[in-house]
Parts: sequence; structure tokens; C-alpha cells
Amino acid sequence: MSVLTRRPSPALRARELTDFAYSDVGAVRAANEDALVRRPDEGLWAVADGMGGHHDGAQASAILAAALEDAEIQGEAEADRAHVRAAIQAANRRIFETGSARGGKMGSTIVTLLIADGRFDIAWVGDSRAYLARSGALHPLTRDHTQVQVRVDQGLLTSSEARNHPMAHVLTRAVGSQATVEISSMGGAIQPGDRFLLSSDGVHGVVRDAEIGQALSWGDPTSAGQSLASLCNARGAPDNFTLIIVDCP
Repeated sequence: MSVLTRRPSPALRARELTDFAYSDVGAVRAANEDALVRRPDEGLWAVADGMGGHHDGAQASAILAAALEDAEIQGEAEADRAHVRAAIQAANRRIFETGSARGGKMGSTIVTLLIADGRFDIAWVGDSRAYLARSGALHPLTRDHTQVQVRVDQGLLTSSEARNHPMAHVLTRAVGSQATVEISSMGGAIQPGDRFLLSSDGVHGVVRDAEIGQALSWGDPTSAGQSLASLCNARGAPDNFTLIIVDCP
């Protein structure tokens, strides 16, 4: 268990940010295959969820997190976006080569939040998610790379059917599962009062979006994060779960 809060330096154009990060093994799994990156001074956060078995999954997410910890971030939006993507691509190569050398596959999801020059940028692969709470409404910022989401997009499943589908967690994309990886992204301008959530599927797998929105309405990132963690545990926490909340006053 880890709880981290801190205010960053003036490096983020004098915009004060507050954040909260939490990762838990949950109530069922023997090991935590999630990893998080928290660089508030540089405006970078990430959540990764490893796959491939206890050792391989944990190693895959750790490789990805280490690459993002080492990424060059200077507070220049365009350059920093390129550095984040380059770090993910470099981790993809290393994870793929490691898995291939072992005669199997290993991989990890990733979702990143970069804040620079009054804007936010989200990059993701897999089904770790980003949400934005703005003006009392919750906005999902990512779209899962899963077999079930493909069927929803094709009109073959409804969103409610997809949630309980037995293939809900079968990924169509993961960092390190193939020699190359396609990274999805989106972004926009920051507004005062914006609150971002990054989460592994251990959170949104047991907590519905409406409940996430309600939890994010709590006063500060720590209170909101503890509320979400309590919900996960109350639902039996069948998977590792990791969350990061970032506030933009």
C-alpha cells in the first residue's frame, strides 16, 4: 500500500497541482502486477497493469514504469509528448524481446497524463483508463483496447452487456505483446477545477462510472482517492488496483 501527496515546484508555469497516488494488491491476487509513475514536478503521471503471470506481469509493468521515470520532461508540451511516446516504444521493444527470449508473451497496459503549457495530453494502450471530472460531470477520456469494446463499436453489444461479458478483459493491444505497438492519444486545454483520474482495470472493473464520478466529487484528491479505494475493497477487490488523482485548481 502506498499513499503519496505533494505540491510540485513552480516548474509547471506557476499552476499549483495536487495529486494522490495509491496501489493495492487487492484481496485475491498474490502479487501486485500494477505499477505507477508519479512525477508532479514535471507534470507526468502514469498507471501500468502487467500481464503474463505474476513474475512476467510485474516485470513488464516495471519496465514500462522505469522507462517513463527516465523520460526527459522539460515542460515543453510538444517535446514532452514525443518523449513520453518514445519511452513507451522503447519499453515495448524491451518487454517484447524479454518475453520472446523466454518463449512466451508478456505485456502491460499503460495510461499517461502529461500537463504542460496549460494543456493536458493522454496516451494509452490497453484498458487502463483516464477520466476527467469537470463542472460536475465525468468525462471518460480513453477507449479500451479490448475485444469487447470492438464489439460495442460494431453495435454487437451494448455497454451494459459488455461490462459483464466473459471476454471483457481480453486485450487487442498491450505494450510488449507485439514487436511494435500503436499508442492512442487525446488532449485539450485545462480549465480551473479540472480533476483527472488514471486507473487500472482493478478500479473500473468493480466501480461503475457513476460511482467514480461521485467519489471524485469529494473535496481533495486524498479524500476522493480514499473513497475510490474503499469502494474497490468493499466490492472484494478481485484484482490489483491502482489510481492516481490530479487536481488543477
